[in-house]
Amino acid sequence: MSRILYFSRDYTPHDHRFLTALAGTEHEVGYLRLERRGHRLEDRILPENVKLIPWTGGQSQARFRDSLRLWIALKKVIRDFKPDLIHAGPLQRAAFLVALTGFRPLVSMSWGYDLLMDAPRSRWWAWATRFTLKRSAAMVGDCDTVRTLAVRYGMDSDRIVTFPWGVDLKHFHPLERSGVNVTINSLREQLGWREDTFVLLSTRSWSPLYGVEDLARAFVDAARQHPQLRLLMLGNGPLDAAIRRIFLQYNVEDRVHLPGQVASDNLKKYYQAADLYISTSHSDGTSISLLESLACGTPVLLTDIPGNQEWITDSGQVGWLFRDGDIAALTDGILHAIDQKAQLPAMGQAARCLVESRADWNLNFLQLLDAYKIALGKDYAKV
Repeated sequence: MSRILYFSRDYTPHDHRFLTALAGTEHEVGYLRLERRGHRLEDRILPENVKLIPWTGGQSQARFRDSLRLWIALKKVIRDFKPDLIHAGPLQRAAFLVALTGFRPLVSMSWGYDLLMDAPRSRWWAWATRFTLKRSAAMVGDCDTVRTLAVRYGMDSDRIVTFPWGVDLKHFHPLERSGVNVTINSLREQLGWREDTFVLLSTRSWSPLYGVEDLARAFVDAARQHPQLRLLMLGNGPLDAAIRRIFLQYNVEDRVHLPGQVASDNLKKYYQAADLYISTSHSDGTSISLLESLACGTPVLLTDIPGNQEWITDSGQVGWLFRDGDIAALTDGILHAIDQKAQLPAMGQAARCLVESRADWNLNFLQLLDAYKIALGKDYAKV
């Protein structure tokens, strides 16, 4: 048994999932939170057998002026907890702070945006990226796009472990059918939406990174041509007022359902209720919500960014791509999907097969232990 310190920027559904899996191993696990940003991102408590490490951080947003105070506090945490390994990310935040302390071995975990968006922002961000990777015994990333960038910033390719974070295939699954090909969806019934409506779904945060204003405007344009079109738009964020204003301005608010942030355990019914999942994100590695949608047999319409292209390699098999930031292209994509409605069930079956072959969380998580083994230089993959 070894002692692992899991150090992350915040507490999100992704952190809960990693910590739950780690808690199921033989190892002692401590959790350290760098900051607390705005609204709560995860409602579930820490998994049993994971120790919350008290320290000066994790109470508010971490700023550059806090760096010295947090560095001193982190060194004390390391002295007191005495980890055998620290697992930390994103690269220029939690992992960078660990690298500054000189602790070894460090397993850095890319969160996608740290390499895709943060690293190119300035010379300082690029330097922090290289500094962290140079001092990382191993790095974990979720797609080949992230892997390529990590190598470009100086990471040894032999010490990179790449795997999609994956989904729980037992929890996220297609809607069961009742009778002869008659799908019963309670969420549609609750909303008063007939089975002949065409339902779009977005689960991304309402912040500029995720391009959700583009979806709101494209929905307005598409709904003019198809009155049966409906939108499930989950989440919240700083663009809340702007998005609601678009729907009110064009009198489509009665065709939109905005349930706010939905707990992870309840997401399944939204994927199952949708005909088409849409992501307008401007940056992603392997999106977990994309994988959840595919696991539920819901075809997808995604921005043509590199991370998405690793999953949509054959247009029309499990979904489609549209030009990032192009509202007209997104509108056309929605209208095309409506025209192809008869093909969606077959696409949904192909989507499920795709995640079963590449994104089973229970199998993919074991590759994280491979990264630990690389970092420690011994057989560490016992569960």
